[in-house]
Amino acid sequence: MNLCVLSILLTVAILSWSGQASATPFFFSTGNVDGSIATASRPESAGKIEIESADDFIVSGGTLKLNSATFQGLLPAGASLGTVSAVRVEIYRVFPKDSTNPPSGNVPTRMNSPSDVAFETRESSAGGLTFTPGIIASSFTAANSVLNGINKSPNQLTLGEGAVTGERVQFNVLFSTPITLPTDHYFFVPQVELTSGDFFWLSSVRSIVPPGTPFTPDLQSWIRNANLDPDWLRIGTDIVGGTMFNAAFTLDGDLSPVPEPATLLLVGTSVAGLAFTGRWRRRQN
Repeated sequence: MNLCVLSILLTVAILSWSGQASATPFFFSTGNVDGSIATASRPESAGKIEIESADDFIVSGGTLKLNSATFQGLLPAGASLGTVSAVRVEIYRVFPKDSTNPPSGNVPTRMNSPSDVAFETRESSAGGLTFTPGIIASSFTAANSVLNGINKSPNQLTLGEGAVTGERVQFNVLFSTPITLPTDHYFFVPQVELTSGDFFWLSSVRSIVPPGTPFTPDLQSWIRNANLDPDWLRIGTDIVGGTMFNAAFTLDGDLSPVPEPATLLLVGTSVAGLAFTGRWRRRQN
């Protein structure tokens, strides 16, 4: 076989092999629901403006193929699961990525907030995900809530809108194709559309402890509505005041490590040397 052709084939084969390092299972959880707060999170529909609640997670050491997720929240008391008409999942990076900088100044800070625009979005209505809701408890009360009190500065501190009671439900979400997330810091945003009433995302323990997955830095939960967009408010620090919250969710997927560049360089150099040797021999003959 011509040595030039052989060198190309070897390079392609070795690069392909090097890029297929074994993936490892990835699982993340914020831990148990604690009932401290419940925050609205819904797409725009039926005359209601969009509300997005967000909490963060980290991908490190490679590229994550996110296959599925779960999150827990409240449906209105007595509502059937049939009132759930759609689910959307959004992934945001951390400001100032995917954002206008400097920001508008309509909120106390954008440091460590979600970005202006989503990095990835999947919707059940477009076939990007399927979901299965299940009732965990017929009645559950969160000590505080945020629904309408999402205001620009200086009127952001409302202290919340009081306790809310409903059916505690877990949503199991399966993505039609995995969401690809390179190493970075992200926010997870689940939204639920109901035919009647509002969905509230429940908080989880803070700081995260087993069976959750502790990580650093663990940023607090944020929220915005269409009137505040593209800015965000800290649910605890800005709206409720004097505290911070996490939200209840899990993520499941496969993490592929980054190939070793030194190995690729060494192999490429060896193959190039083989091709040069073949050309030199042909000239000598």
